[in-house]
Amino acid sequence: MKNILIFCGSPRKGGNSDLLCEQFMAGAQEAGHKVEKIFVQEHKIAPCLGCGYCQSHKGVCVQKDGMETMLEKMIKADVLVLASPVYFYSVSAQIKALMDRTVARYTEIQNKIMYYIIAAADTDLSHMERTIECFRGFAYCLEGSVEKGVVYGVGAWNKGDIKGSPSMVQAFEMGKNV
Repeated sequence: MKNILIFCGSPRKGGNSDLLCEQFMAGAQEAGHKVEKIFVQEHKIAPCLGCGYCQSHKGVCVQKDGMETMLEKMIKADVLVLASPVYFYSVSAQIKALMDRTVARYTEIQNKIMYYIIAAADTDLSHMERTIECFRGFAYCLEGSVEKGVVYGVGAWNKGDIKGSPSMVQAFEMGKNV
């Protein structure tokens, strides 16, 4: 049994990337894993100030918000799933703030299995690589991280467009086969 932590970076509940996260979670739970999905929008996570306070205070951030809890969960998880809608061929502000704020303790986030989920209106997979590279850049900084899969939820503009798409099945199967 693995401890799986899903970070949904969508600003809207029930949005396409959130629905894909739900499918991944259902598959992982069916396989017997412990899964927690965090809807990042519901937690106040301010942008990193770049002040360096955390570097001189043993990983304690000067900002007092929801990030301290997120870091603890990330450190303890076996699997991290990062999900985002594609905004101008990058990740949402919510997921970007989460990744940036790990700077306080990112060296403690080690040996993670990584999965990425994106939802986009565009259908050209080559255009999605810009967004996935943002996730990969983050994972590159985490010692021992290994990418295991990507769900490309493309062709989904309006809320719910992803329903019935092959990516919903892919997300479920990927979760089930963690």
